[in-house]
Amino acid sequence: MALSKPTFFNHLKLLVRTHHHHHHPLRPAVVSLRQLSFATPEDAAAERRRRKRRLRIEPPLNALRSNTQSQPRPTPSPNANPNAPKIPEHVSALTGNRLNLHNRILKLIRENDLQEAVLLTRHSVYSNCKPTIFTCNAVMAACLRQSKYAELLNLHRFITQAAVAANIVTYNLIINTYMDCRKTDTAMEHYKQLIDNAPFDPNTTTYRIIVKGLVDNNKLEKALEIKDEMLTKGFEADPIVYSYLMSGQAKTENPDGIFDLFEELKEKLGGFVHDGVVYGSVIKGYFLKGMEKEAMKCYEEALADDSKIKMSAIAFNSILDALFKNGKFDDALKLFDKMLAEHNPPKLLTVNLGSYNVMVDGCCAERRFDDAINVFNSMGEKRCHPDTLSYNNLIEQLCDNGMLAKGEELYNGMTEKGDPLDFSEELQEFVREELRKEEREEDLVTLMADIKREKAEAEAKEAEEAERAKASARAAVSSLLPSKLFGDKVDAENSNENNESGGEIVAEMADGEVKVEETDASSEQVTA
Repeated sequence: MALSKPTFFNHLKLLVRTHHHHHHPLRPAVVSLRQLSFATPEDAAAERRRRKRRLRIEPPLNALRSNTQSQPRPTPSPNANPNAPKIPEHVSALTGNRLNLHNRILKLIRENDLQEAVLLTRHSVYSNCKPTIFTCNAVMAACLRQSKYAELLNLHRFITQAAVAANIVTYNLIINTYMDCRKTDTAMEHYKQLIDNAPFDPNTTTYRIIVKGLVDNNKLEKALEIKDEMLTKGFEADPIVYSYLMSGQAKTENPDGIFDLFEELKEKLGGFVHDGVVYGSVIKGYFLKGMEKEAMKCYEEALADDSKIKMSAIAFNSILDALFKNGKFDDALKLFDKMLAEHNPPKLLTVNLGSYNVMVDGCCAERRFDDAINVFNSMGEKRCHPDTLSYNNLIEQLCDNGMLAKGEELYNGMTEKGDPLDFSEELQEFVREELRKEEREEDLVTLMADIKREKAEAEAKEAEEAERAKASARAAVSSLLPSKLFGDKVDAENSNENNESGGEIVAEMADGEVKVEETDASSEQVTA
């Protein structure tokens, strides 16, 4: 007699209960009711596949429940300060399009197109490719090198308002700027803000900047206090910081202060100072005490072939300056020749722009102006390039000694070395006074007019070259667009509409590949 399906299930359940009731240990009953719910094995397999797919898409509730229990919802701290400074980005953020933007801005800086670098940085802040603080710092550092303090501070104010979190390099740049502008109180306010509010600590560079700035602004006592504060905070004794302090003591003609600092540094470094940066001040200290023999002995020991003292370009410059200022002109010339001979970048750097500035000052002090000009013009041989301060310094000394013609000749040579540089306001006033004595004041007006004209011509030439390069790129792309990119047919109407709406096709040749993108003249979006 055939059983119906419901009757069969009832009978099966009864057998299972009876089997468990009699406790047969040798034959446990493991019967799957689910296997009997499908007409064929193929249906059962299909159901298993369906359940596996569902589990992959929708995890079981117990899995979600365990994740929720292992990761409790964070509760905001009642003491959290919404106005607390943001944590600066890590260097790992400098990837992808942001890295491409960074490299593009660095290229503008290397090409001395600082104005365009500043504008691109500002425009990118509110684009879909926001620059990192590392990019902003690079632009501000370039402004600092060119003494463009107003541009630096404006850019810093802009990125601060745009919530670009500053890092320690940003603080150092701002402190350095105010120190250079002789606004030491403002610089110290930023230092205090760094100590009190920043989510990071100052570094050794911070103290180097502050101490040097205070010494340069004749605030030696405050600089000594900052040195003590640095040591109190657990920093190691830094020879460069001590060298600034020792040079400050030399400026005030206090040799005892020089030797006190030198002995303190030796004690903190284990009895010997290996960094040669302090020995120029030590030599000056001996000269101030009238101990010429000891000064020259220190000089010879520092430069001996078996000396344990490590000499850098800054260390050489300090000793070079000490020799010039104490009547050792011939020894200074021999030292400079030694520096030139040993200069082997990037392995060994013994000459920099400061070396040439010291030589120019030394030659001018000896009234050897032709030698000063020759040294100045030889910078390019060691890949050094004069800056605005270097030009102003030499031109001022030439004019101060009645050599206006040579000063004008030096200025005319500036245009051969790149974009024309500006005279400082102090130098303009000085030259104006000198020309007034010779009843040639109108010559300065002519000179300044020539400066503006040459700058305008240089800017026009750069713009013309940029437009020519863009036109060449368009021509190269237009020959490829129909056949290589969009097929053999081009919709002329769509092309005209794009041109009328301000669209422009820009091509970049990179690694042998043509990259085409369409930009809108009214958009500030930056694509890297």
